[in-house]
Amino acid sequence: MAVKLKRIEDQVVVITGASSGIGLATAKLAAERGARVVLAARDPDGLASARVEIEGSGGRALTVVADVSSLEDVRTIAKRAVEAFGGFDTWINNAGLSIYGPVEEVPVEDARRLFDVNYWGVVHGSLAAIGHLKERGGALINLGSVVSDRAIPLQGHYSASKHAVKAFTDALRMELEKEGAPVSITLIKPGAIDTPFPEHARNYMEAEPKHPPPVYDPSVVADAIIFCAEHARRDLIVGGGGKMTAAMDNVPRVADRYMRATMFNQQKMKKPSRVRREDSLYEPQGGGRERGNYPGTVRKRSFYTTTSMHRVATVLSMAAVSAGVIFASRKNWR
Repeated sequence: MAVKLKRIEDQVVVITGASSGIGLATAKLAAERGARVVLAARDPDGLASARVEIEGSGGRALTVVADVSSLEDVRTIAKRAVEAFGGFDTWINNAGLSIYGPVEEVPVEDARRLFDVNYWGVVHGSLAAIGHLKERGGALINLGSVVSDRAIPLQGHYSASKHAVKAFTDALRMELEKEGAPVSITLIKPGAIDTPFPEHARNYMEAEPKHPPPVYDPSVVADAIIFCAEHARRDLIVGGGGKMTAAMDNVPRVADRYMRATMFNQQKMKKPSRVRREDSLYEPQGGGRERGNYPGTVRKRSFYTTTSMHRVATVLSMAAVSAGVIFASRKNWR
């Protein structure tokens, strides 16, 4: 059955990981366009700051301090949304974090914690949301990554968690479509986005981590998410650079050579890792900021993503990406 979604100004939108980065940018954009927003995160100070900003601009916001690795915490988010606004129309599973470093050097307990947030957080949010959405209709939007399609070195466990998010989302979508549920399920796959993501990540490298280029502004992802809250889409990659990365897996040996040649240096800043470095793996650190500290050019728009939102233009966009992959495959990376 065709899924009909409301205009964003008529929606209640729930967003996890909403105290910084993509989650904060999306919450602010949704509120700016008239939605009532429910912001959930572990960081009470970051949430409070976001609420003040949204309400100061005339929006309506509810904040819930919650850890998505806890199913009970996530159920509380849904309960609070129903109590405050009578329900919700879009649920966005955005909370996530990373660990930088060679797989062999990352303690297993840290990797398990990452999966608790990145994978189980999405599972918990999806289970809490779909029962309500099946009755009311609406959108479930999960944040994957371009590394859902193509793993990268030095973020092996993060890549694995995003592969798991993709598989879970795809399976859930098929099951709900089979029963004819009025729910749109979308996987958003951003490329590198200038958020505090590297700063919040646990780091086992000798240098401070950074995003590999090209890097996009978080507003580009927020636009894509809000679009999918209004228009049913199966998945959407954010950033033409991310699409190139995902598409390269069609020629995996070429992709491997390219990754070996570029992704080790491109994920390291030219300064050593701080000795006493705080991160957000177990406890929240330094929320309240949309943008990070990427030292290079940050792209404010993505032609690929804009065209992907419109079905006619998608063919042209895909042709351009395919040409880029063919060109890349002819280069002799060592």
